[in-house]
Amino acid sequence: MMKKRIMTGFFTAVIGLVLVGCSSTSSSEAIKIGSKDFTESLVVSEIYALALEDQDLEVERIPNIASSVIPQSIENGEVDLYPEYTGTSLLTIFELPLQTDPDAVAETIRESYEEDGILTTLDYAEANDSAGIAIKTSVSEEYGIKTISDLQENADQIRFASQGEFDQREDGLPGLAQVYGEFDFLSTTVYDNSLKYQVLNSDEADATPAYTTEGQLSNTEEFTILEDDKNFWPPYNLVPVVRQDILETYPEIETIINGINENLDTETVIELNAKVDIDGEDYQQVAQDYFDSLN
Repeated sequence: MMKKRIMTGFFTAVIGLVLVGCSSTSSSEAIKIGSKDFTESLVVSEIYALALEDQDLEVERIPNIASSVIPQSIENGEVDLYPEYTGTSLLTIFELPLQTDPDAVAETIRESYEEDGILTTLDYAEANDSAGIAIKTSVSEEYGIKTISDLQENADQIRFASQGEFDQREDGLPGLAQVYGEFDFLSTTVYDNSLKYQVLNSDEADATPAYTTEGQLSNTEEFTILEDDKNFWPPYNLVPVVRQDILETYPEIETIINGINENLDTETVIELNAKVDIDGEDYQQVAQDYFDSLN
């Protein structure tokens, strides 16, 4: 069993009942593909499912599992494979020390998953859904701000739209200040996270905390994500977590899913998220269209 538990027995029982309910009409031979309960995970897991089906493997989809629950559900065999993040595995699931090199993080978490002989990981994708800071592109161009170092140097010209907790968290502004120096912003105003891009669009602020694959970042004429040039934040590359027993039964899964991950970079995932979250398209259709474009 995993060294670090993030579930109680009660929640394990509950999710077991939910997953059994979801799979009651499915074949026991199907490969159970899980996803977390947000757009990016739904789209990527659907792409994985389509790729496996394209190679005549039977797939059962188990979508919208809570992030806190899905690690235990795969360990218990209720899910066979799902897209996770390297940084989440490192810091949240296994509670290991911070690392910033993507290859080192991937190797560390693979060893941790494999320790009990139940799980392993496949190749991680270039797509990196990490923390970051987004800035209005017009402001970026006006002050030559392309990196977080540039932001720190020009902070006295920048109105910062915070979400409150970012100003307090160790992985937020206090941690950034330790690495980059103090950020003496022209002003700092707290807004609800869901409003941050509206706030920038309405010229109430110039920069805001963001996640690096958010769909709004597809609009590069309006928004620019700054480079974390001193690698403050750990990588959160998409990485498939898979049961070792399902790989033994279907070894072709590794080649199929690794082939998909070769093409999933950050820009691609931003565009996929934008189609769902901004354009209002169905995530399954977005995944199907993307998969068709690969062939």
